[in-house]
Amino acid sequence: MEKLMQELKERLIEALNLEEITPEDIDNEAPLFGEGLGLDSIDALEIILILEKDYGIRLENPAEAKPIFYSVKTLADYIAGCTKK
Repeated sequence: MEKLMQELKERLIEALNLEEITPEDIDNEAPLFGEGLGLDSIDALEIILILEKDYGIRLENPAEAKPIFYSVKTLADYIAGCTKK
């Protein structure tokens, strides 16, 4: 799980052009949106693309994304759950 979270952080930094942030700066439990990393709805679309392109995971219902996209840990948990099936 640690490896997956590290990988996710690196992909988020690259896809969202967060040049001033390192993976170590991102807390696994911190919110990605709002007071955490401060991501917005455009960034959410990029995360959807990361899920589809890198992990082959398609969100059936975008309304379900909010709890999944809460933090790096919730994203990693979701990916791990989907890839075990």
